[in-house]
Amino acid sequence: QVQLVESGGGLVQAGGSLRLSCAASGRAVSTIAMAWFRQAPGNEREFVAAISRSGAGTNLADSVKGRFTIDRDNAKNTVYLQMNSLRPEDTAVYYCAAVQSYSSPFYYESAYPYWGQGTQVTVSS
Repeated sequence: QVQLVESGGGLVQAGGSLRLSCAASGRAVSTIAMAWFRQAPGNEREFVAAISRSGAGTNLADSVKGRFTIDRDNAKNTVYLQMNSLRPEDTAVYYCAAVQSYSSPFYYESAYPYWGQGTQVTVSS
């Protein structure tokens, strides 16, 4: 079992930055691939970013490329999502997810059996 706890959300003006953290317990993060998804009101949960076990491989949704980065500190069992140049359309609940081994594409919600409780990000215009 893996437990995930997100933090770092909040209210920010458009153009601002936030850094989300996802702390994992139950397994070393070096043994799990991790990702961030988000869900805006009335919308389905969507993929934002993913990072491999080592951190050498990352993937970002087209909507956040050039603005968001994902990285991890395996010594701290934590994955981060750095969000810059935030836009009102980035407003959503952001969820951390984890998987030991992919059986579905990394951008599929169903690929991840472990989820955090989510952290709210609100970007004002």
